[in-house]
Amino acid sequence: MALIRGGQLIAQHHEVVGRGHAERLVPMIADLPDQGRATQILVDVGPGSFTGIRVGLAAAIGLGIGWGVPVSGYSSLANIAAATFARETVAGMLAVVLEGGHGEVFMQMFGPPPMMNASALESLAPDAARERLGGHHAVGDGLRWLGFGDPRTAPRGSLPHAADALLLPEALRSLAPRPVYGRAPDAKTLAELGRA
Repeated sequence: MALIRGGQLIAQHHEVVGRGHAERLVPMIADLPDQGRATQILVDVGPGSFTGIRVGLAAAIGLGIGWGVPVSGYSSLANIAAATFARETVAGMLAVVLEGGHGEVFMQMFGPPPMMNASALESLAPDAARERLGGHHAVGDGLRWLGFGDPRTAPRGSLPHAADALLLPEALRSLAPRPVYGRAPDAKTLAELGRA
């Protein structure tokens, strides 16, 4: 998470949480200067873990209501792409590959700045993802499941960082605050089932 004012990073905290998102998130926000109070909230809408995305969105929307401020979203894949383009020289297209669960990876291609989605988000088996990569530059923690790198490590740039959201073009950081899934979720809310 990051607190940004006037385009300047005030504070940030990045922690990879395997379990316990709900227990950790609100105390982490409270530890930010001014308890994280902001005039706008920007939240990662996915793709990612079902629980992690839902917890983040619930907290963001709840704080938005409590503080009376707008809430918008950004894609975790676009976040990683923007940070990569800012940090590295990438010739041509960039593939972002994140671990997707169920033996698959989430993958999306991005064009150089001004960054554009060059392909739709897909959930792919490792063999299909390797084939789609071709010779394109690729980043993300999902690469380890394609046979690139040690599966126990996640190199820098392989996961989204909230502070990098401001590197995104406006159109890619003004998504609706709704979850973006790379595939159909394993669980659905009553509203999603049409029973609410």
